Amino acid sequence: MAEDYIRRTVKAPPELSDAVGRTMDGDVLELLLHACEKLDASDLHLSFGEPPVFRITGKMYRVEGYKNLDHEDCIGATAYLLGEDMPTNRYWQQFHETGGADIATVIDTGSRFRVSVYQQKGHPTIALRLIPDTILTFDQLGLPVDQVKELLHRPRGIVLLTGPTGCGKTTTIAAMIDYINRERDTHIITIEDPIEYFHVGKRSLLNQREVGVDVSSFSESVRRNMRSDPDVMLVGEMRDLETMRACLQAAETGHLVLSTLHTVSAPKTVDRLVTGFPSSEQEEIRAMTSTSLLAVFSQELIPRKDGKGRIAAFEIMIGEPGGSPAIGNLIRERKSSQMRSTIQSSKHLGMQLLESNLSYLVKEELIAFEEAYNRANQKTDLLSFLDDYPIPEEYRTAAESADNS
Repeated sequence: MAEDYIRRTVKAPPELSDAVGRTMDGDVLELLLHACEKLDASDLHLSFGEPPVFRITGKMYRVEGYKNLDHEDCIGATAYLLGEDMPTNRYWQQFHETGGADIATVIDTGSRFRVSVYQQKGHPTIALRLIPDTILTFDQLGLPVDQVKELLHRPRGIVLLTGPTGCGKTTTIAAMIDYINRERDTHIITIEDPIEYFHVGKRSLLNQREVGVDVSSFSESVRRNMRSDPDVMLVGEMRDLETMRACLQAAETGHLVLSTLHTVSAPKTVDRLVTGFPSSEQEEIRAMTSTSLLAVFSQELIPRKDGKGRIAAFEIMIGEPGGSPAIGNLIRERKSSQMRSTIQSSKHLGMQLLESNLSYLVKEELIAFEEAYNRANQKTDLLSFLDDYPIPEEYRTAAESADNS
């Protein structure tokens, strides 16, 4: 019985078409990375038994007519990116010990790619993400400009960018660092794995450190950076409890800290920060969070209705250091379930629910209703914001069932 599915394909640029049957090496990989630029793809995937796959506006496209990659292709691409497989190569050592390695690479056009090499079914597999060479403005990102600028001039507190993988957190946080770099006379230290956007010091002094190259871990770097006279710290990701604790302590002791978490809403971000710790530490962490959490920006990246790229939607919550003692009280009193109503009633502070922003994008014909519905945390709230929008009845019934489940 034949499989009943459809795979999207994309035609390769002419120079890549001539290489579709060749064994993967550095030259062929460079052609694929150049194609990533020309096709305006965000990612390139190289997997055993598949042709190269590009992610374009969030969807996966296999290269039309390209051969399925074999083990030799996967090894060739990995060796080109990681270098020679030898005991002194830390990337290969990491790959053999953990099954994965992360690096960044640059091609001759100057474009940078974040590279994740991992093993599956005994074969090296590679995901490459194109890092845009232009840092977007807050207007281009769809952020409330005045509110964000005011937050980034605060001397202390922690700003968290949250959302699923691939939602644009890195792009947004790069815009924030670039703004501070241009507008404030500060010392900025970034801790990343790997370094993605390269920043050059402007008004600020800016130093960038890479985990595994310049420092052993995020948590270790945050602790040691406290002695390096920083004003602002970017911590690429709060992956573990030690990094979370170090970031909260840095914010509490007079630093502005920017970091990311993989959570889907502002209230869930608070829950993740607190409940991830052992119960014996949760009250201390809750108190630190209530006084140190400056803002949470929860982000989704959604295909535009006109097919021309993607657009970001944000949930924004401002904490006690940013002028909202109500949020600080809710954190201390373990009432994260009430944060949504506080966010909705605090528009004057720059707060907004994700569903409110989604409804605006739908009304402006920037995204399809179905895309907004699928990303809403509370379906019924989205429908209430769209009370004058023609919504199929089946979505109203489904929304009530989804929110009550």
